Amino acid sequence: MILIVVKMPVRPEREDEWAALAADYARAVNAEEGSLFFEWSRSVEEPGTWVCVEGFRDADAGAAHVRTQAFTDFVEKAPDLVAAQPQIIYVDAADVPGWGPMGEIQPRG
Repeated sequence: MILIVVKMPVRPEREDEWAALAADYARAVNAEEGSLFFEWSRSVEEPGTWVCVEGFRDADAGAAHVRTQAFTDFVEKAPDLVAAQPQIIYVDAADVPGWGPMGEIQPRG
């Protein structure tokens, strides 16, 4: 699995546009054959920063992702909406199949 985390600081005055772009992009990425998951969250410590967590089956699926029209459109529009250059973590976790249960926390009751 390829795991990618990206922090996107968004211009406050463009937040509504960003939210629409982010939602469309998430739907497109989640529909890709090699996509395992794609989610957006907002940082509680950095107002205006959106965090993307995405997983792809393998490096080939990740490479196919950056060739999609959705990726091309996103990287074309995003520079007008971000407040600073996004920061990324890219991990090739070949032995990790995806999400697993967290042993330390389970629902009570």
